[in-house]
Amino acid sequence: MAAANATGVPQGAPASDDLKESTLTTVLRLIGLMVFNAFALILLYSFFRGEEYGLALTLAVVTIGVNVVSFFPNLYPLRWMTAGFVFLILLVVFPVISTIGTAFTNYGDGNLFPKSQTVQQIIRVGGTIQTAEVTDYKFFGYQNDEGVYALWLTRDLPDGSGVETVFVTQGSVTPVTEAPAEPPASYEGFTLLSPSGIPGEGRPPRELNAFYSLDGFGTETDSVAATRNGATRAAGAPEARYIYDEAADTITDKTTGAVYRADDVTGDFRNIASQNDVLAPGYRVNIGLTNFMRLVNDPTLRGPLIDIFVWTIVFSFLSVVTTFIVGLGMALVLNDPRMPGRALIRGILIIPYAIPGVISVVVWRGMLNLNLGVVTDLSEMLTGDRIQFLLNPWWAKFSIVLVNLWLGYPYMMLICQGALQGIPSEVYEAAAVDGAKPFQRFWQITLPLLLASIGPLLVASFTFNFNNYLLIRTLTDGAPVIPGSPVPAGHTDILISYVYKSAFGNRGADYGYASAITIVIFLIVASLTVLQFRLNRRFEEVGENV
Repeated sequence: MAAANATGVPQGAPASDDLKESTLTTVLRLIGLMVFNAFALILLYSFFRGEEYGLALTLAVVTIGVNVVSFFPNLYPLRWMTAGFVFLILLVVFPVISTIGTAFTNYGDGNLFPKSQTVQQIIRVGGTIQTAEVTDYKFFGYQNDEGVYALWLTRDLPDGSGVETVFVTQGSVTPVTEAPAEPPASYEGFTLLSPSGIPGEGRPPRELNAFYSLDGFGTETDSVAATRNGATRAAGAPEARYIYDEAADTITDKTTGAVYRADDVTGDFRNIASQNDVLAPGYRVNIGLTNFMRLVNDPTLRGPLIDIFVWTIVFSFLSVVTTFIVGLGMALVLNDPRMPGRALIRGILIIPYAIPGVISVVVWRGMLNLNLGVVTDLSEMLTGDRIQFLLNPWWAKFSIVLVNLWLGYPYMMLICQGALQGIPSEVYEAAAVDGAKPFQRFWQITLPLLLASIGPLLVASFTFNFNNYLLIRTLTDGAPVIPGSPVPAGHTDILISYVYKSAFGNRGADYGYASAITIVIFLIVASLTVLQFRLNRRFEEVGENV
């Protein structure tokens, strides 16, 4: 235990005076905190308004935590880690929680927003309808020197007794007596706009499409907007096509009279009379374990998913085994002091590891091309047939393992060479005295001690290849396609590429289903990792007994 000084503070601990900050530091810290809080409040308002409550709650917790750490002196050491904690929560913890939450929803194309935002979209996209009383008004746009817009409206009276003309400005309707047959070039300080300023004939000024109050004109209280009705410039009283009744939770289509009731199970508005008639878009709802049940119960999904899962395991296992065997073999050769030019050979062998992986994969894709590939030409010379390396399901899988071997063996060679140099030479000398042959020394000494030291790296390599999306995407993009698959899936897809296609594929995004598969992938990788670490412990026990 550390000795304490006269003040009771352990020796070596910083004195309280050392923890005090200068006035300038305090001012700068407070200014920085004010700026941070200001941005946080703006974002919180935006998130709450967009009904992104999960992200808003996470940001609120982070903001409160930053302020607490900043104001309490006892938490002074945590200030140095505050930025790391903030990024950890926002970039790691929240995405994980969000993915788990999304897996239990129908979030995807057609169901992107909460119900309130979806209702607004349906009303907005549905457009407006116009009443018959005012669709006969022809309009002409006017503008004064201050930039204020006005409308000149004319219509034939229903009884055929003449023409009615009014001049509409913002909030004012003025009947025009003895109006000319054509709108005048100027009227009460307003100038007639050219045809290009009229909607439907070029790009109109946005203000000309503004709504004007027509109290006592046409109907008691109406709204009129400059629109174009076929070949006629007309002003109409726009009314929303869809009307939402919050109490009944229904949307009514005023053109047909159809009533659509919200279905919180499927997340859409369905026609009460016809269940097949659904308004688009739908809205986000919690659907429980539906996405997970799709993986188990839907035979059209279960078929390709099982094939992809098995191939993912096989691909990851073969990648680790092949790279380890080739890398270990080269490390054993280069570890022999009698090998001439070892440094030069080692430098040449690690070239694939030094070149960016994307470039190497693209080069291999060119060499394996059916028509122009060098490797394909060589296969024709040897077998008389051009092998479809990237088009045949089995050859495509072989090509992926081959290219991954090319990319991965330098890494295994380097770690094996380092591990071999850590094995004491006395162990081999004792084995040689006991009469052990080279193969016996390798199998009984070298391999157990090697696996004991690089076992965790082999586990990490397996995990990496289990999610090696870049290789699959660049070399084959999952091709060739699995025939009859209801989802975008290919013979060479692994789980992570299948998840990507499910979430962002051409057939529409399905984030909820993709999140469910992501959780399954995590559980699989975690289980395999635990199993491999247990096996690694056995190797360590064997290494201790050697």
